Amino acid sequence: MTDVVDSDELLRRIQRARACAQQEKREWRARGEGLRASDPEAAREAAVRTLAYDAVLRVLDEILTPGRGTEQG
Repeated sequence: MTDVVDSDELLRRIQRARACAQQEKREWRARGEGLRASDPEAAREAAVRTLAYDAVLRVLDEILTPGRGTEQG
């Protein structure tokens, strides 16, 4: 079940994964904001999921553009 892929295909897959994670982050953030007043527990879960997708985005960004996200100080 292991397929050999070239670097261009790997890059496309990572970019698609990043776009998907970005969309999920936006959706969970919006869902959390909508639930804040009516269901605080669900809003907290949405906030956690938003943070998880943010972490995924940081990792994928580091793969796509190494060193760009590092802070200098």
